Amino acid sequence: MAQIITLNRPWLVAVWPGMGSVALTAGYYLMAKLGMRQLAELSPQDLFDVEQIEVKDGLVRKIDQPRSRLFVCSGPIEGHDIVLFIGEAQPPAGKYAFCQKLLQLGTSLGVERVFTFAAMATQMHPEHAPRVFGVATEPDGLAELHQLEVKNLEDGMISGMNGVLLAAAMDEGIDGACPLGEIPHLFSRAPFPRAALSVLEVFATMAGLKIDFAELAEQALQMERRLGEVLSNIERAMRRALPAPDDDEDVIVVENASGNRLSSEDHDRIEALFEAAKEDRYRAYELKRELDLLEVF
Repeated sequence: MAQIITLNRPWLVAVWPGMGSVALTAGYYLMAKLGMRQLAELSPQDLFDVEQIEVKDGLVRKIDQPRSRLFVCSGPIEGHDIVLFIGEAQPPAGKYAFCQKLLQLGTSLGVERVFTFAAMATQMHPEHAPRVFGVATEPDGLAELHQLEVKNLEDGMISGMNGVLLAAAMDEGIDGACPLGEIPHLFSRAPFPRAALSVLEVFATMAGLKIDFAELAEQALQMERRLGEVLSNIERAMRRALPAPDDDEDVIVVENASGNRLSSEDHDRIEALFEAAKEDRYRAYELKRELDLLEVF
């Protein structure tokens, strides 16, 4: 790092791609709204291998490897400056070693605390307000999250760099925490800005930052509407796939994917779930699981 700067009790926030694009969405929004400037860029040569090349019109194109950059901004007076690391991709190997290097760089800048952002997939409906779960490397950090109505992640795993960095920070004696935004597991591969918004609101409160969340809130609203429409289409498709009962027999005439006939009890249970899903869209997930078990849809 060529330039030498002096920071005020900085906190390090590090984000990489993950479920729902929660971490990256929060990271980029934080960078934009705080007007952060680039501090350094880490070489990708030790992180990523080249497995293929792109050719256009017979010519080999230049390799564009994922970028790993550090940004910085001054925080509130008597608060904490913010150092933000954004990794465009997670390295396929050497994750812990890279986290150690990143923490060494952070230590040279005087970083006092480390944050990562992540997602937690549940059966929530995409139009419901997501909860925020949290983990910390020490009890005081966990208590601070609890005061902000963040639910403890009692048991589980945080996969990838967003989790590994916390373990590396703990080994280095640096306090760390990770708020996890709740996302609908049915759409875990789709961006879910509402979870990123919830995570950022928690972090901004902890750091004493004033951030305008209007744009992110609008993105979240638009995505929720689109996902709600997709879920409605899935429900309609499942209903069309459900065969009608035979009036003369206690079985379903149409066979499922395995060639087995469904009993009238199965049919009645599915119909009851359809009716329940009309009143509570959360029950659509239960309906989908039941149809999968019966191999109807």
